[in-house]
Amino acid sequence: MLSIDKITEIYYVVDEFCKEFDKTMAGHVLPENNEKKRRNRPCNLTDSEVITIMIFFHVGQFRNLKHFYTQYLQVHLTKEFPKTVSYNRFVELQQKATMPMAIILKTCCFGNCTGVSFIDSTPLRACHIRRERSNKLFKGIATKGQCSIGWFFGFKLHLIINDKGVILDFMLIQGNVDDREPLRNKSFHDKIFGKLFGDKGYICKTLF
Repeated sequence: MLSIDKITEIYYVVDEFCKEFDKTMAGHVLPENNEKKRRNRPCNLTDSEVITIMIFFHVGQFRNLKHFYTQYLQVHLTKEFPKTVSYNRFVELQQKATMPMAIILKTCCFGNCTGVSFIDSTPLRACHIRRERSNKLFKGIATKGQCSIGWFFGFKLHLIINDKGVILDFMLIQGNVDDREPLRNKSFHDKIFGKLFGDKGYICKTLF
C-alpha cells in the first residue's frame, strides 16, 4: 500500500507533466462551439488527480475499481481528495485522461533493460465475440482476433518486461494483427538488448 507521502509525490510529478501537456496541446485543439461549452461543466477532479487515483489503484493491487473508489478512496482519503465525483462520472473522466496518462507511461515510467527480457500479449475485449456485429464501441477500429484462449473482438496489448517484472515498453494493436508485427517495429524494442523471451507466436525466420 502506498503511503500518503508517496501519493503526494506521484501527484506532484503527474501535475507538473499535465501542466506542460496542456500548454503543448493548447494550440492544437479545435475550439469548442458554444453549445458544447455549455454542456461541459467544470469538473471537481483535475486530470492530475484522476491519473494519480488510477496509479494508486493499480499499484495498491486492488481488484475492483468501483469498490476501491467508493469504499476506500471516498472514505479514507477525503483529506487528500476532498472533491471527488460520483463513480459513474469518474469512469467518464478516465477517458479524458487516457492520452496524458499513456504519454506519462511512455516517457517517464519505463524501467531499464537488464539483458533478460520477456514479451507477451493479452487481448483487450471491446465486447463479447457474439456481439461483434452489433457493437458500436470502437466501431471501425476494433477487429476480430484469436489468442491462446480463443477468439475475441477488440485489441491486443503487447508488453515487454525485464526479469524483475518492470515494464520496458508496450504497444496496442488491432486484434487481427499478427503477434510478430510489433517486433518488426524497431522503435518498440530499440532499448532492448541481450535475450528476449516469448512464445512461439513471436517466432519467424526474418525476426530470428
